[in-house]
Amino acid sequence: MKIARFSTGEDFRYGIVEGLPVDDPVPSGESDGHLIVLKGDPLYTLPEATGEVVALSEARLVSPVIPRSKVVGIGKNYAAHAEEMGGQAPSEPIVFLKPNTSVTGPDSPIVLPAWSDEVHYEAELAVVIKSVAKDLDPADAPRVILGYAVANDVSARDRQRGDATWTRAKAFDTSCPLGPWIEMPEPGADTAFDPGDAVVRARVDGAVVQEGSTGDMIKSVPELISYVSSIFTLLPGDVILTGTPAGVGEIRAGQRVEVEVEGIGSFSNPVMRR
Repeated sequence: MKIARFSTGEDFRYGIVEGLPVDDPVPSGESDGHLIVLKGDPLYTLPEATGEVVALSEARLVSPVIPRSKVVGIGKNYAAHAEEMGGQAPSEPIVFLKPNTSVTGPDSPIVLPAWSDEVHYEAELAVVIKSVAKDLDPADAPRVILGYAVANDVSARDRQRGDATWTRAKAFDTSCPLGPWIEMPEPGADTAFDPGDAVVRARVDGAVVQEGSTGDMIKSVPELISYVSSIFTLLPGDVILTGTPAGVGEIRAGQRVEVEVEGIGSFSNPVMRR
């Protein structure tokens, strides 16, 4: 089940996405898909329909969640990406934080910071947390997962190389596009999304520039949730970015970058510099 956060005016609401092809859940035209509008916030209430239906073509999708606490990033969780960054895969996950002010949604601009001359895309699978979690065993991780989304861990690569920490490189405004919706687990469903076997892809101006499989992650989603929860408490609405495969590269003002996880969907953002 796909739950989107959207607006048709000033207010933000949630809706179940329906009417998209099962084998290619990406809107390709104005007639594709609709939203069954929900009451409340699915983080805190069971989905309940209001009876209203909105065409996807009439809605503006926004980030499916704005974390009230934090976005947790994982660095170098694919061996090939660690190699392309000039090193070996770490023995333990590299953990960094992005503030909620870094989060933006589909079609909103990625604003390149004035203090960086080299900003990269990083397509990733994101995990949305639904309940408080601390010191979880990997086997217990599924019970705290609300669902999955697509993310772009936009990174100021020159600052990442030059600074002592990754904070400035990873945490600037608009550096965490999330979308297009949350894919919620449906146990027993024939088309259930498998976070351990999904293609992750990025395109720049329509051309594929990055492609990999979550099957190549060094640490799996349950292992990452367990590891992160051993460092700090995870809260409802927190997001974990699971790392990016090899193939990262630069984005420049005037381009459009698209990120996709097969089985969830895709979205894109224009790139600009003020």
